[in-house]
Amino acid sequence: MDQLTDASGKYAVGPLPFSYDALEPVIDAKTVELHYNFHHKPAVAAANKAEEALAKARESGDFSLVKHYEKELAFQLSSHLLHTIYWSNLSGKGGQPAGMLAKAINTEFGSYDKFKAHLIAASTAVEASGWGMLAYHPGTKKLMILQCENHQKLTAWGVQPLLLLDVFEHAYYLKYQNRRAEYLNNLFTIINWDNVAARFDAARA
Repeated sequence: MDQLTDASGKYAVGPLPFSYDALEPVIDAKTVELHYNFHHKPAVAAANKAEEALAKARESGDFSLVKHYEKELAFQLSSHLLHTIYWSNLSGKGGQPAGMLAKAINTEFGSYDKFKAHLIAASTAVEASGWGMLAYHPGTKKLMILQCENHQKLTAWGVQPLLLLDVFEHAYYLKYQNRRAEYLNNLFTIINWDNVAARFDAARA
């Protein structure tokens, strides 16, 4: 579903699925432009650099910087993965999920409103920078709401992200300053629930 590499196998950023101003007034065009070009794209370049450095370490047998580059790869590649999903989760018309996804949300969280309140609260409460996440775990066959600090901490092994809410300040600060909860509530008006549902179907397949 997500294109993360180019034909050569290098990590690569795909085009945004919408124009910079398509998320107005919820997210301003300048924020989208800066976010995509100066946060997502550099993460991809850094992930490639880390992989190249680790390949050189294997060839030379010099692993003196392995801790640095393994940490760098985890952070930057996770950023690429999460941002790719985040962009695809947006540009919809909001509303509410339908079909099997709606049924699963009601089963797991009690109702859509309870799910929304839980995800917004968890995302608002992320310490410093990170993400709020609706995910599906194939092992338990359950939906989960998770926090993620930075791009790679506090997640659960094996989960498949379905819906991501970016709470790094670069995602909202130009328009919302410190009003993270307001940004998150508004974000729910542009969720692409068809995309989230497609991810749910793929995760269960």
